[in-house]
Amino acid sequence: MYRLDTSARYADDEPIGKSIGTNSPDFGRRRRPAAPYAGWVWSQRAVIDYSLARRATLTELFTRGTSSLDDACDAHPYLLRAARHYGEPTRQPCPICGRQPLTHVTYVYGDELGQYSGRIKPTAELESMAREHGEFTVYVVEVCQGCAWNHLALSYVLGDGTPRKPPRRRQTVED
Repeated sequence: MYRLDTSARYADDEPIGKSIGTNSPDFGRRRRPAAPYAGWVWSQRAVIDYSLARRATLTELFTRGTSSLDDACDAHPYLLRAARHYGEPTRQPCPICGRQPLTHVTYVYGDELGQYSGRIKPTAELESMAREHGEFTVYVVEVCQGCAWNHLALSYVLGDGTPRKPPRRRQTVED
């Protein structure tokens, strides 16, 4: 029998719920977000949780010793600045230093966003963006401001599915 909570067991997340039979109308439906830090939005799809890659990186760092601490804690200064000013703090401690809580920085990318693609957006604005745009991708990066640990935590697609043209770029007046 197929169990919906199989991968959650290996991803350090709590299980999605009890196993649902294949004849049930709820089979295959998620009852909550893919990860505890992902705000669920009505149009959320194509969710990719990178917690297994995170676990592999941490295992490689702490048990195998094939990777150095300098390789793991190499956040770009702009990412650290973005985490400080625009990030959303969590209660989850850093897996490397354990001193500071992780901060999540949410980036949005998509052709329909035009010049606004690649910007940082708070989670609260994602639902309104999903209603305004046909499709865009959201990336959540976890960052420790103390030791500069960073890792891509989650990515997913939002939007209502109706293709739109990108917004027009503002023209600057030159004298």
